[in-house]
Amino acid sequence: MKTKWWQTAVIYQVYPRSFQDSDGDGVGDLKGIIERLGYLEHLGITAIWLSPVYQSPNDDNGYDISDYQAIMTEFGTMDDMDELIKQAKERNIKIIMDIVVNHTSDEHKWFIESSKSKDNPYRDYYIWRDPVNGGVPNSLGSIFSGSAWQYDEASGQYFLHLFSKRQPDLNWENENVRQEVWDMMNFWLDKGVGGFRLDVIDLVGKIPDEEITGNGPKLHEYLQDMNRETFGKHDVLTVGETWGATPEIAKLYSDPNRNELSMVFQFEHVSLDQQEGKDKWDLKPLQVSELKNILSKWQTELGNEGWNSLFWNNHDLPRIVSRWGNDSTYHSESAKMFAILLHLMKGTPYIYQGEEIGMTNYPVSDISEINDIESVNMYHERLANGYSKEDILASINVKGRDNARTPMQWDDTENAGFTTGTPWLHVNPNSSEINVAANLDNPNSIFFCYQQLIQLRKENPIVVWGDFELVTEVPEQVFMYLRRYEGQTWVVVANFGEEKVSLELPSLGQSDDVIISNYERSSVNFNQLALKPYEAFAVKV
Repeated sequence: MKTKWWQTAVIYQVYPRSFQDSDGDGVGDLKGIIERLGYLEHLGITAIWLSPVYQSPNDDNGYDISDYQAIMTEFGTMDDMDELIKQAKERNIKIIMDIVVNHTSDEHKWFIESSKSKDNPYRDYYIWRDPVNGGVPNSLGSIFSGSAWQYDEASGQYFLHLFSKRQPDLNWENENVRQEVWDMMNFWLDKGVGGFRLDVIDLVGKIPDEEITGNGPKLHEYLQDMNRETFGKHDVLTVGETWGATPEIAKLYSDPNRNELSMVFQFEHVSLDQQEGKDKWDLKPLQVSELKNILSKWQTELGNEGWNSLFWNNHDLPRIVSRWGNDSTYHSESAKMFAILLHLMKGTPYIYQGEEIGMTNYPVSDISEINDIESVNMYHERLANGYSKEDILASINVKGRDNARTPMQWDDTENAGFTTGTPWLHVNPNSSEINVAANLDNPNSIFFCYQQLIQLRKENPIVVWGDFELVTEVPEQVFMYLRRYEGQTWVVVANFGEEKVSLELPSLGQSDDVIISNYERSSVNFNQLALKPYEAFAVKV
């Protein structure tokens, strides 16, 4: 595998609406991100993955795009975007654009034209079908509840929307659609962006008449065309959001010889706390042994035919310290444990805004407090199906997307320093204790643990290139692995729980070379090792 800059990189995801508001309207914006570039440079990140900032009616918080080559007015102007790219570049930070090409907004000019008549030149940009037996064309369901088919009275046909009915799916079988997408991507590449995160890219090869949505037969052909026509000519990072990927499928996307993407996001590990065959709202406790097996599988099975992305959090997932850690008694310890465990694995780590200071979930007690369309739709659907309000809210408090979207906590002032106005989404009341200013004042904070891990990746080839081996002869709650490279061995140990635990691994002996730890530790004796709650460290042996 040829070395690429993104293999040693650490990516930081900014959710612009919640990061920093510069003008007091309660919504984060591009100028706000520019104001905070110094902070991100101090953290040490290589690139910012920017959630969508394109023009959008905001039915799904910007993932419903009405113009790919314009900026949402709430976020600023194209001049602000150019300034962000320029100022980030001066700090050696690249901007990764989040693009949504499975669907557009229903306010996109293509869809407005497509809806006018059956013989409009844009009609075939989207997926229209006649009714079957007076109803929907087939049983395809929307990811946001209900049927994926929406009836259009004017033409007597249905259009497909795998997400909200305001997010009609593009017809990728139409060559003109693909050419429009290539032109749009080249527009951004010409501006100097550092790459793309491709939203639900595994859906663009869908065959709706056969009810095939993910991993359709032409998917990889489309991606190879995309690579050839757009980013393949540039030294950029591309990461695909692929919910259904296995290691074998991930190799198809990310094997350098196939000329598709740099890497994919796989979500097998973040589905471990949902019941088998049910959806994400049907909860079950995490089994640490399952997590070990899945992360280990992804570490080893890609080999040199693919590249891993490493993440716990993003804008669609709850905060990991609340989800699988302890956000009260062992808040700092468990937040650092997740960081150490993940960042010393092979792959490119992604940090979601606020993760580096240990931001937590924000529980709500009523549907009126919820903004996220997915949670709202699920609430009403389950209420109609006889679920209790308490049970539905319990699921939303664990898994709802608003948990990740509360405003960034900069300091202990009103609204956590995010805005001088009324924030678009409630600020977590714990911002008086959990914030950037408090982290920067404390040399033992979660922030400095992340900063140290980023530096370790930059300075130690073993972190980037080393072989991975899971250590299996340990208790269930201990996640332990080895990294080996050019005669060097690192051992990474994490206690995944609040019970103390002991283990004996005489083969590893004793080490006085502690690389990083979340408790005070100058040496480690594997002959007889006692781990504190959520303790994690790495040592050389």
